[in-house]
Amino acid sequence: MEQITRIGMDTSKHVFQLHGVDATEEPVLRKKLRRKEMIAFFEKLPPTVVAIEACGGSHHWARLLQSFGHEVKLIPPQYVKPYVKRGKNDAADAEALCEAMSRPTMRFVPIKSVDSQAALMLVGVRDQLIRNRTQLANAIRGYAAEFGLSAAQGISKVEPLLERIAADETLPELARELFALHAREYGHLQVEIDRVEERLMAWHRADECSRRLAKIPGVGPIGASLLVMKMPAPKGFQSGRHFAAWLGLTPKDHSTAGKVRLGVITRAGDEVLRSVLVAGATALLRHVRDGRGKNASPWLVNLLKRKPPKLVAVALANKIARVAWKLMVTGEEYRARGMQPAHVRTA
Repeated sequence: MEQITRIGMDTSKHVFQLHGVDATEEPVLRKKLRRKEMIAFFEKLPPTVVAIEACGGSHHWARLLQSFGHEVKLIPPQYVKPYVKRGKNDAADAEALCEAMSRPTMRFVPIKSVDSQAALMLVGVRDQLIRNRTQLANAIRGYAAEFGLSAAQGISKVEPLLERIAADETLPELARELFALHAREYGHLQVEIDRVEERLMAWHRADECSRRLAKIPGVGPIGASLLVMKMPAPKGFQSGRHFAAWLGLTPKDHSTAGKVRLGVITRAGDEVLRSVLVAGATALLRHVRDGRGKNASPWLVNLLKRKPPKLVAVALANKIARVAWKLMVTGEEYRARGMQPAHVRTA
């Protein structure tokens, strides 16, 4: 076999399709391998460059191939799709990966360590538990409404509602038993959420960068931890605007024929990180609108006079993201200019 300069590998649970080219860009490798065969193949192969689509399990395979001496590049799926010539199959995807990797302007995903993935799993488990708690709380409210019982908005009002239900002897015995079942499940979820958040706070306190980012108004410990965990290498972005665009906090560009047309935000990038920043910005705006932000930025006050609050929250989240990027690149501490409201912790 001729010297392979790069390989595109389409992955799945058990079948791996390879497409390799030599220095003259001629295909010299087209092979489909099972899981064990793929590992044995790369163990014996001289060091080369391998492209993998950034998807489930890709970081594991990247670390494994790196241990064999290969250079691995992870490519976002949306950047690979334009290079698929025709049809959709494993061979075409592997060839597209091999071609996409060769482009000088291609962007790659940094390979995560096992510790980074464990930290991200902590965030994912917390998000899942909170979704389950919200779903259960909505179910409890819905069932309670059928018996004429209601509660004010907010997750903190669910437990008092359950206590009222338990004390109401006019409810049928079957309904009270089922509400008690929901109450036990709700309590168990709350205990697990508290336990996970305690681990997350411990991680935050142990990370110097996360502690610095938490000082930014509207970020808080949860937002700071997510920024450190989910953000790729900060210096990989040319500016704070590029980072905000990666998060999907910049408007879509529909410009043509010299006319600038900007639409809604792109919503690209990580949805959880973007939502946490917007939630933090919304909490910050609430302080300003309620008159508690005495040292609010004139930019923010003037924008609130001209634009809807939700739009202002997104604009503020964009600004927070840029500040966070700057602090991560320079290693500086956040310095308030006497124009920001008090620190608000976001959930």
